Amino acid sequence: MRRILALAAAAVAAAAVATPAEALENGLARTPPMGWNTWNTFECNINETLVKQTTDLMVSSGMRDRGYTYVNLDDCWMTRSRDANGNLVADPAKFPSGLKALGDYIHARGMKFGIYESAGTMTCQSYPGSLGHEQADANLFASWGVDYLKYDNCFNNGSNTQEDYIRRYSAMRDALKATGRPIVYSICEWGDFAPATWAADVGNLWRTTGDITNNWGSIASIYHQNVGLAAAAKPGAWNDPDMLEVGDGMDFQEDRAHFTLWAAMAAPLIAGADLRSASVATFSTYLNPDVIAVDQDPLGKQGRRIATGNGLDVLAKPLQDGDVAVVLFNENSTTKTVSTTAAAAGLPAASSYRLTNLWSKELTTSTGAISASVPSHSTVIYRVKANSSGSSIGTAQPIQGASSARCFDINGNVTTPGTKVDIWDCDGGPNQAWTFTSAGELKANGLCLDASGGTSAAGTKLVAWTCHGGANQKFKLEADGSITQGGLCVDVTGGDKPAGNVNGTQLELWNCNDDANQNWSLRR
Repeated sequence: MRRILALAAAAVAAAAVATPAEALENGLARTPPMGWNTWNTFECNINETLVKQTTDLMVSSGMRDRGYTYVNLDDCWMTRSRDANGNLVADPAKFPSGLKALGDYIHARGMKFGIYESAGTMTCQSYPGSLGHEQADANLFASWGVDYLKYDNCFNNGSNTQEDYIRRYSAMRDALKATGRPIVYSICEWGDFAPATWAADVGNLWRTTGDITNNWGSIASIYHQNVGLAAAAKPGAWNDPDMLEVGDGMDFQEDRAHFTLWAAMAAPLIAGADLRSASVATFSTYLNPDVIAVDQDPLGKQGRRIATGNGLDVLAKPLQDGDVAVVLFNENSTTKTVSTTAAAAGLPAASSYRLTNLWSKELTTSTGAISASVPSHSTVIYRVKANSSGSSIGTAQPIQGASSARCFDINGNVTTPGTKVDIWDCDGGPNQAWTFTSAGELKANGLCLDASGGTSAAGTKLVAWTCHGGANQKFKLEADGSITQGGLCVDVTGGDKPAGNVNGTQLELWNCNDDANQNWSLRR
C-alpha cells in the first residue's frame, strides 16, 4: 500500500500493544495464495458492483478453477470514522448491501473474501486503522466471513525498530487466532525490517518490498530484492513481492516474464488488473496450468538463483516429484542466449533429461545442456525431468495462438493445395492436427504449411500446399513460442488488435516483434 502520509505517523499517539509469545501456525496458505485485489487498477474507486462483476468473471473465465480463489478489497472500503460503538463501518455508498452480504456472494461462488486494514492509527488513505483495536476489528472481520487480511503499515505510531514492528503485527495475529475463524494473514510492512527473518512466526506471507507499479523497471527491481530470500519460504509462509501487474499496461513478453518469475519465486499470485477488460493474451498468461503448478508445488520451495551476470539470470526451483523448474531470464534490451546445465540446476546425473517448455509446450531431450534464445525482458521456463526423454517432433497436435485462443487451421478442412491457413476455434479436427517433422516441415491433412509464392518475405500469406521440401515449407517452433521461417515469424494478420483475432483470419509471415499474435503453444 502506498506510503502516503506514513511519515506523519510519528506524531500520532496510539494504545500500547503487549508483545505476544506464540508463533503463527494456523494451517493456512500451504501453497502461495492466488486471487485478485482492487488496488493496482482501482485504488479508492471501488464498489460492490465492481467486486461482484470481477468475482463472476473469475468463475466464468476459469480463474477460480485454476486456483485464483481470493477476492480482496484493499484500502478505502470504509467510512472515515468508526461508529458509536467503536466499530469500523463499510462505506454505504460503495457497499450498500454491506460486507457480510458481499462475503456471502463471494462464498456462494466458491471463492474466498479478503479485506484490508493497517497496523497503524490510520490506513494509508487516512481511514481508521486497527492499532489499539485489533481484537474488535478481528471479531468484526470474522463476523463478515473474511478469509484473508492484508495488514498495512501506514500511520504506525512512529515505529522505528524491528521489535516495534513485530509487536504491532503480532497483536493482530493473536486477535485473528482468537476469533476461531481461519483467516490468512498477509503482512504488508514494505520490507522495512527484514521480514523474511521474523515474519514466518507472525503471518502467512509478508511483503518484501515497496509497492509494485506497472512498468518493467518496477518488476525488475522487485525481483532483485526478493530473489535472494528463498531460504525463508515454506508451506504456510511466503515471501511476497507484491501483486501481479499482468494485463495492466506492460507488453506481452514482460507480462509473461513477470508471471514466470513470480511463480518460480513461489510468490502469491494476486492479480491487480481490471479483469473485465483483459485481453485473451492476458488470460492466456494468468491461466497457464503448468506455470501455476510450479508456483503451487506442494514442496513449497522458492526458486534459487543459480547463475547471474550481464543481465542474465538462471533460477532453479525443486518440485515435489523430483523435477526442477528452470527459468532462463534476460533483462537486456536485446535477445540473448541464456544457458545452464541439469547438474547446476540440482538434478541427479542421468543419461537423458526431458525438457518441457511450459509456455510453448514443446518437448525436447537433452543430455544435460539447458539453453534458449530469450527475447528482451523475457523468460523461458522448462520443467526438467531426469532419466526421461520426449520430443514434439512427429506428434500431431493443435497449435493455439496466445492472442486469440484459436488454432492453426486449414480453412474448410479440405486437402486442396493453395487453401489458406487461418485461425479458427479449436475443434480437434484433422485440419488442426499439425506435426513438426524431422525435416522441419509442419504438416496437416497430408499437406505442408507453405509461404505462398515460394518466398519468405514480410506479408507473405500462409497456405497448405503439397509437400516438396523447399525452404518456404521449413518452420521452427522457438523457445519463446514464436514459429519462424527465414528470420520472420508466423503472425495472425492484424492480430495485434482484438478485431484481428476472429475466425478465418489468415496467417502470414511478418517481422518478429514478440507480440501475442506471434506466440503459439502446442495443445496436448
